[in-house]
Amino acid sequence: MITGNVRPANMERITTPELAKKFIDEQIVALREQIGDGKVLLALSGGVDSSVVAALLIKAVGKQLVSVHVNHGLLRKGEPEQVIRVFRDEMNANLVYVDATDRFLDKLAGVSDPEQKRKIIGGEFIRVFEEEARKLQGVKFLAQGTIYPDIVESGPVKSHHNVGGLPEDLKFELVEPIKFLFKDEVRMVGHELGLPDAMNYRQPFPGPGLGVRCTGAITRDRLEAVRESDAILREEFAKNGLEGKVWQYFTLIPDFKSTGVKNNQRAWEWPVIIRAVNTRDAMTATVENIPFELLQHITNRIVNEVPGVNRVLYDLTPKPTGTIEWE
Repeated sequence: MITGNVRPANMERITTPELAKKFIDEQIVALREQIGDGKVLLALSGGVDSSVVAALLIKAVGKQLVSVHVNHGLLRKGEPEQVIRVFRDEMNANLVYVDATDRFLDKLAGVSDPEQKRKIIGGEFIRVFEEEARKLQGVKFLAQGTIYPDIVESGPVKSHHNVGGLPEDLKFELVEPIKFLFKDEVRMVGHELGLPDAMNYRQPFPGPGLGVRCTGAITRDRLEAVRESDAILREEFAKNGLEGKVWQYFTLIPDFKSTGVKNNQRAWEWPVIIRAVNTRDAMTATVENIPFELLQHITNRIVNEVPGVNRVLYDLTPKPTGTIEWE
């Protein structure tokens, strides 16, 4: 088993399905050697990295893996259901699903500062994970979806997706099977493991989820409007060939309203802002040129299908000066 946090100079880049299969076979052997008959705990977010780690461990040690999926109420439409369907129903995983929506949203009520929101979401996630971990017996290992850019950029603990900061009684031996892979390699391995494309090629999604796309203090009705408008945008991009072409695209709803007209009556409602950008390294980003007819169609769907919304705006700002997310 390879140790340390430096990718070996002789490690072959995974560029073909054959190399991905070779990596999977080698990791299965290494994981079985490391884990033996112990139990492994994994925080399964449903993102690419944790999903690939889960699929690898299921192949290697089966039911010895306990995956905990915490729904904090800030996921995109259909994502918790997808995690349950793929891992519990299709892969027969030992999956613990925790719906903590009310717990998170109650903690976030009235909190408008972006950094404070992030701290609450991250801290509460760790507390929920701790509670679930303490219900289990015989856990010796903690699996994480750390990948090589995480190590290079921020050290070995990827705390915004995985679980750093656990108390001493939950300090398990780490299992990090993809920590020397780059994102394109992770996706290739995920494809060979049979993960659905919608999960394996999922666009980047912030750790705090829709919490940073419902700017200011989060309210349940505005959060639901973000979720529904985002689902419409993703559906239309997929139908019109933009799903794999645009690096990241989403909707957000700022914490203010404007006057509109619905059913011949004044409507004091929110605007939805669409953001669609391309980038190589996320340090700079350009705005995708979306066909105007498509934008009109998306606008028509959002204002007619999403309650509480009367306008749709398109963010034309590159990075710099605008960041990719708004918070």
